[in-house]
Amino acid sequence: MQEKKSIHGSWASRWVFILAATGSAVGLGNIWKFPYITGENGGGAFVLVYLLCIALVGIPIMIAEVFVGRRARQSPINALMDLAEESGKSKSWGAIGFMGMLAGVLIFSFYSVVAGWVLQYIFSSASGALNGVSSEQAGELFNNLLADPTTLLMWHTIFTIMVVIVVIGGVNAGLERATRIMMPALFVLLFVLFGYGMSTDGFAQGWSFMFDFDFDKLTWDAVLVAVGHSFFTLSLGMGSIMAYGSYMPKRASIGSTVLAIGFLDTLVALVAGLAIFPIIFANGMDPAAGPGLMFISLPVAFGQMAGGQFFGTLFFVLIGVAAWTSAISLLEPTVAYLVERVGLKRSSATIALGVVVWAIGILCLGSFNFMSDVTLFGKNVFDFLDYITANIMLPLGGILIALFAGWVVKKKHASDEINLKSEGLFNLWLFVVKFIAPAAVGVVFILNL
Repeated sequence: MQEKKSIHGSWASRWVFILAATGSAVGLGNIWKFPYITGENGGGAFVLVYLLCIALVGIPIMIAEVFVGRRARQSPINALMDLAEESGKSKSWGAIGFMGMLAGVLIFSFYSVVAGWVLQYIFSSASGALNGVSSEQAGELFNNLLADPTTLLMWHTIFTIMVVIVVIGGVNAGLERATRIMMPALFVLLFVLFGYGMSTDGFAQGWSFMFDFDFDKLTWDAVLVAVGHSFFTLSLGMGSIMAYGSYMPKRASIGSTVLAIGFLDTLVALVAGLAIFPIIFANGMDPAAGPGLMFISLPVAFGQMAGGQFFGTLFFVLIGVAAWTSAISLLEPTVAYLVERVGLKRSSATIALGVVVWAIGILCLGSFNFMSDVTLFGKNVFDFLDYITANIMLPLGGILIALFAGWVVKKKHASDEINLKSEGLFNLWLFVVKFIAPAAVGVVFILNL
């Protein structure tokens, strides 16, 4: 019973849950991916579509995940099975939870490799190794890192251990304590870098790029990217938010809490863009540089600016903290399930899962060197896992969660748990999760295939 209590303990307050769920949502997607996909898709018009998608798709599905988790007070598989049974439906709906947890494990395996790159760059920047580098030299440094399996393995191992240590601590001593420290630190670092971006000559150009709405630049592909990213940036479809919701205090309002999480997650993405684009423009670089924006373009920019070594190091520390808070939530649902169903102690479950994700991660980091010739459906292991999770497992999980909340769970049970201030608001949410959200995510899912 003691182990059960450690899984089903509550966050100390509503705000701790908001910080924890925001930590889950805020990761590499906000600070690394959002700026470069904004750059690739024309700026302000893309940002506007993204914000609409957060409101119409992300927030309603997040409300669904949180209410399912809180009503059942269990890990995703067990939560979905119990609520299905409570509504007189088949317990096979629990398979959604299994798929989400599997997606979280697979995502962690390659996410940890990218986080390892970030840890390396913290030290490279702090040591002055990036000072004055040209774009060719920065590209060479990054390619040399990818070609070095020993260094990649070291950082991948360190990052995995960092996450395992936090998850072993449980809800209060581990997740909550880490959240209370890391999330305020993340916000402070982000706004320091935002202030730095404001001081550069490129701030006005960066602001215009982010918020001038030129709809001629908006393509159908950009709309699909916006729908997809709005969904993935909130950590939906992988059970993390459902697991965190199961620790949510009963008195806390689900609607206002999820709105706060969505607001903070979006704020981080926008402020990250306003911190990064001024630096890019001030140095005459391409905002549509793609994934290389963080590891090639920005090191060049920081390396050539006054105070760049200090602020470059702060930037990579910020990315590292964001990756850490997100990665914790990737393991938590499966650890919770192993404690509930298999009867393992939390420490044993976490270490066992840590070894599994660490081992898969070795295959991912090998994609760039000793296993570069190994392919699955034409992709290396890293790209394959990225593709099947982002394009198949997460959107499919999101569609099914929306359908489960809208069509399977009894309306009264959902209404009682969500407890919105008016019946009209509840009916609007129900309409969105029944029809709009599944259709929007379904379109992205089909076209991405």
